[in-house]
Amino acid sequence: MNKGLKFITPILILITIFCVAAINKNAPLKYLQKKGVRKIVIDAGHGGSDYGASGAYSYEKNVSLAVALKLEQLIKKEIGDVEVYMTRTEDFYDNVKVKANKANAAGGDLFISIHCNDAPAKRGREIVGYENKRVKKKGKWRTVQVPQYRYYTIPTSAKGTETYIWGINKNDDKERALRENQDLMSDSSMDNDLKNFDPYSPEQAIAISLRTQQYAERSINLAYNVQEEFINIGRSNRDVRQRGVGIWVLQAVAMPAILVELGFISNPEEEAYLNSEDGQNALAGAIAKAVRKYKEGIETKIKSTQQASR
Repeated sequence: MNKGLKFITPILILITIFCVAAINKNAPLKYLQKKGVRKIVIDAGHGGSDYGASGAYSYEKNVSLAVALKLEQLIKKEIGDVEVYMTRTEDFYDNVKVKANKANAAGGDLFISIHCNDAPAKRGREIVGYENKRVKKKGKWRTVQVPQYRYYTIPTSAKGTETYIWGINKNDDKERALRENQDLMSDSSMDNDLKNFDPYSPEQAIAISLRTQQYAERSINLAYNVQEEFINIGRSNRDVRQRGVGIWVLQAVAMPAILVELGFISNPEEEAYLNSEDGQNALAGAIAKAVRKYKEGIETKIKSTQQASR
């Protein structure tokens, strides 16, 4: 993803605020008033009959669950004033729609989905001998030597971590999630003001648009925090990314959301790391530090805004 997006999004928010202010001087800023992060939804990718990516001896569904459970415990221990909601704590399957519905019903303030990456192996070959073969060329039979090959698989060398946010071109889907779950969102002081509004009224549309832009900014900030913490533990940085086709569960949850790819389970070296206690603890610890930094940043901004408004 182009890092310029990190700076473009706040500009878009400001432009939107000023445009709204021209219509209603009292409306726009209250739509951006936020409480801190009180509930975090952790989603262990795949599960049950959905194995996800696979390595030589392990599956994504098991690695993602192991890291998600470690992340849950670290957040509870190190960020004591938040509640953690897990979309699964055992090996069962929910489709992405069910997961999004669970997250929205829980009233989460942040959604983190844990996954592993993979990349296709390459096929190699080497000559192991020659075989005499009779062939007819220009009407005459001749004996030629034909090489005999041994084919083998070369595991991928791809490695490193990457963190995704929903595609900005999927903002309509995100706005739909916010509109449909207006009564479930618990991180905004505007809920009481808006609960009796028509969800398609101009004022509600303004609120949802502003909220979507702010959630995009928050998701980007958290994603960069995660990647920075991964760098600090020695992981290769594959950057913050978006998928043009979108990631359905990220745009369907009514909260800031990221999807973390822990590493390439199809790479033997990475697979060993992803299945080790040390590796899982380090990855969970890095995400927990990023979440704490994200939460503290939001609360600092809220405090500054409240002081400035007095």
